[in-house]
Amino acid sequence: MSATNSEEAILDFYTYPPIGGDNWRYAFQTAQVRALELQMLTRSALLDMANAADLDQAAGLLSSSEYTISQPGRNFTEVEKALQLRRTAVRQLFADLMMDKSIVKLFRTRDDFANLRLAVRRTLTEKPLGADYSDDGNVPPQQIEELFAEHSEFEEPAFPAYIQQAVENAVLAYYRDKDICQIDYAIDQFQAKYCLKEAHRLESVFLLGLFRIQVDLTNIRTMLRLKFTESEERNVFLPGGFLELERFQHGLELGYEGLGQLFFVTPYYRVVETGANYLASNKSFLKLEQQCDEFLTGFLKTTIQITAGPQPIIAYLLMKESEIRTVRLILTAKKNHLDTRLILDRIS
Repeated sequence: MSATNSEEAILDFYTYPPIGGDNWRYAFQTAQVRALELQMLTRSALLDMANAADLDQAAGLLSSSEYTISQPGRNFTEVEKALQLRRTAVRQLFADLMMDKSIVKLFRTRDDFANLRLAVRRTLTEKPLGADYSDDGNVPPQQIEELFAEHSEFEEPAFPAYIQQAVENAVLAYYRDKDICQIDYAIDQFQAKYCLKEAHRLESVFLLGLFRIQVDLTNIRTMLRLKFTESEERNVFLPGGFLELERFQHGLELGYEGLGQLFFVTPYYRVVETGANYLASNKSFLKLEQQCDEFLTGFLKTTIQITAGPQPIIAYLLMKESEIRTVRLILTAKKNHLDTRLILDRIS
């Protein structure tokens, strides 16, 4: 259930939305993630990796952490595999700590939707796109592929309703103009609505705020990408965020220098201003992605206010996933001899 436009325009907070109260059922689990947070890589450790002379030196700085990687230059596939295993382990820990299993299922749908994007694009365009499926969803990738088999039983109960509905929306969107981008837009819109609906059903103030922020940040990215490519698309923004869709559509008509002012009264002023200026001068989205990550992390860190509850556990999962992505990004950049300045622009 997405918010209406009138609801979207109301911001009753300055920077971050409320996160809800304590839930003492989670006292032990919260204490456990507080201890785990102390073991996360510090900002200075990541900056040291970015400033390292080469890949081996950057990986060497991880030797005292859980990311110990020996001789990454010889076989970078092993690096990828090691980081993927770390992500799977973090997600399993999340599932073990989370007492409300419906929340675990909700977060696993992220991988279901990602797998759907791959499967639908490959099937409709008849182009092999590789098999980079994730095994961390609710539905095994092999089962998702069966949706598109010649004689598949599409109504088979094994497939959750959200899988079927997302596929139907994506297929219909694609065949309107046979535009492959419409597949992603359709699944993104369905996923956003589904997550908001589930947050309402679970009566979770924190999840509702999290998903609405993610919608807003996605719309900011979309707005700047449409401007940069001079696209004529207008109806691809996601509903349900804190900001009204007309603001993003209006942003498409302004120059980069005017975007900051358009978002001045919103919590996203710095995200838009910094991202737009960097894009205009460097023709790159690096700073936009960094600002989006920073804003979301800032929200997740507000869960420090919670003494006991599911909020810190969800926050830990997302911050840990972000850490793993950052380690991968730095090591990949070092492997490809990317300029250190560009790495720093992306992570700091």
